[in-house]
Amino acid sequence: MQHSPLGRRTFLSATAATALTAGAAARPTPSHAAEDGSEFQFEITRSDEEWQSRLSREEYVILRRGSTELPHTSPLVTETAEGTYCCKGCDLTVYSSTWKVPLDIGWVFFSHAEPRSVLSSIDGDPPEGMGDDGPGAMIEVHCRRCSSHLGHIVFAKGKLVHCINGAALDFRRADA
Repeated sequence: MQHSPLGRRTFLSATAATALTAGAAARPTPSHAAEDGSEFQFEITRSDEEWQSRLSREEYVILRRGSTELPHTSPLVTETAEGTYCCKGCDLTVYSSTWKVPLDIGWVFFSHAEPRSVLSSIDGDPPEGMGDDGPGAMIEVHCRRCSSHLGHIVFAKGKLVHCINGAALDFRRADA
């Protein structure tokens, strides 16, 4: 993913804004304990072999291994029809065309997720050029039902957006 330089203050401001606006979407992830101290349980769990048999190789490495598709490779980048975007791992509606943001950067962008559809977590240091004044952390977005990696929350072209892999989504046209 190609990124423009993003300073630590901008990144932290964007992160704080996300935390304030995400509200109900920010739930425990597999690496965090639930409120009662138990491990967070996803509604849908499958073995690695089951995931590999259900998904294409590209979908598997994106949804289950957290990879990122090459820019401009998904037809969903230029999709303009009204409809909903569902997690390819479990068919949960995670985004709506209402919130799609047209940015010609190479991935699918949304300003918001559907309520109670995604979780966020820390996903390590950002790629080269994303933080010029020290290490930061990427905010990963994944499906709250099956834990599939969808993408990241990023600051792009002056907007705080969900940058989502098209290969992680199925599009359902509103008129279908």
